This record gives sequence, C-alpha cells and structure tokens, in this order.
Amino acid sequence: MLPREIVRKLHRIRIRTNRLVDAGVGGEYHSVFRGRGMEFSEVREYVPGDDVRTIDWNVTARTGVPHVKKYVEERDLTVLLLLDLSASQGFGSQYLTKRELMAELAALLSFAAVKNHDRVGALLFTDRLERYHPPRKGVDHALAITRDALSLAPVGRGTDLTLALRSAASLLKQRAVVFVVSDVLAAGYEKPLKTLNKRHDVVAIPISDPREQLLPPAGLVRLRDAETGATGVFDTADPAFREAWGRRGAGMPEPAAVFRTTGIDSIPLRTDASYELPLVRFFKEREKRKAAGR
Repeated sequence: MLPREIVRKLHRIRIRTNRLVDAGVGGEYHSVFRGRGMEFSEVREYVPGDDVRTIDWNVTARTGVPHVKKYVEERDLTVLLLLDLSASQGFGSQYLTKRELMAELAALLSFAAVKNHDRVGALLFTDRLERYHPPRKGVDHALAITRDALSLAPVGRGTDLTLALRSAASLLKQRAVVFVVSDVLAAGYEKPLKTLNKRHDVVAIPISDPREQLLPPAGLVRLRDAETGATGVFDTADPAFREAWGRRGAGMPEPAAVFRTTGIDSIPLRTDASYELPLVRFFKEREKRKAAGR
C-alpha cells in the first residue's frame, strides 16, 4: 500500500495534468505527433468546399451524384518515456524536486497519449534498469507509470543514460516517440542518442534546479553528492568555491550542445518555473516547422 503522502501527491498530479490535457495540451500533442497515416472511413455526398481530389468517381458514376471519400487518421502511435530515477533527481531548492517535476511530466505525457488513443510505456532507470512498463493504452496504465515515476524506490543511485538509450532501441520494434526526461548528469551518451534518433522521434526534456548553478553565500555548509555519497564542508561565501561550483559539470558535455549536434529537439525545464508554457511553445513551434517542411 502506498503511503498517504504519495497518494495525495498522485491525486494532485492527476487533477492538475488532466486539466492541462483537457485545456489544450492534448490537442497540441495530437497535432505534433501524428499517427502512421490516413485510412479510408466511408463515402459521402460531395458538399461545396470538399477537396475535389477526394471524389470517388466510381460511386459518382454509379449514383449520378458526386461523392467523396472520407479518411480518418490512423494513430497507432507508440510513446516511450525514459525516466531518470538517479539520486540527483531528488534535489530541489524551490517548489518541487526534479523528480517531482519529472513525475508531473510523465503524467501529462501519459494522459495526453491516452486521450489520443496512443500506447504509452516507460523505462525507469538509474545506473541500471529499474522497471519497464511496456507500451499500452488506458488510464490505469498511465497511473501506474505516474506512480512509479513519483515513488518507486530505485536500487541504483547513479545515472547510466547510455544504458537507457540502448535499451530503448532494443525494446522498441516499431517507430515511436521517445521522451528522455532526466537531469542529464552523465557523459558518453551522444552516440546512442544519435542512433536512437535515426529510427525514432526523440525529444529530450532536461530538468535542472537553479541552485545547481548558483549557491547563495550562506557561509560554511555541509554538502553531499547524492549519487556518490561523498560529503564535505564548504564555504559558500568563498568566490573561488562559488566559481568552482558553477563549473563542477565541466567534465560532462553540455546537454544543449549535444542535442543541437545530434538533431534532437529539447525542452529545458527548471524546478522554479512553470512547465506549461515551454511545453505549449515547443508544440506550436514544432507544428510550424512541420507545416513548413523542415
């Protein structure tokens, strides 16, 4: 049985994300991530304004009345969420931890998929594969993904993004939309990311917290690395330490640069800001690019 606090958080997330899906995110999702094509539905009489290219000449000749073919979108779309459960995701200096923000995004994307009759799955990972939800349809399935994104206790603490990307490539048997939701505190993932994007539509959602780049000058503070467990006492008022803190990820590739060079669309999000506007902006910009053929 889930702890009462987790149940309350799940209830809040479900209400909030369902409202966003109904308010328009579900429609934006539908427009950007289209199905495999169009399939024939029925024949009906022609009305002014119909595309003449859809006229069914056989039926028209037989009845003496112009008829057109009607098509509906054949969705059959698969969505896979790669969800980072590493220990660093538990950090949050503002309203939400990075993991709580990730859980809300997982719920939003899962319920948008369900609303559009798509299959959605999730691969939850740390420095190992923690749990896999094969893509399926249905509200209960979306809730199970959200529950694990929020509350699953992982075995690992580190981040192996390469393992997650390669596992997704082997698990997916047909083209899918893959959302990578992570703080991207990892290295060496460029090649598997590019390989996955060749066959699938990959969208990265890097999550960060403002205190990861800038600490307040609060004097002596004991800090612990969430993934390695290393601890130390540091003077946050020391300019040299503050400069080093801002550069502590210098040994890792800059995610934005990696996404640009690999041709990956990304939606950078922060724990201290709303995710609604960046998501809607991304959907609208991507729809414009598709309409322009880019």
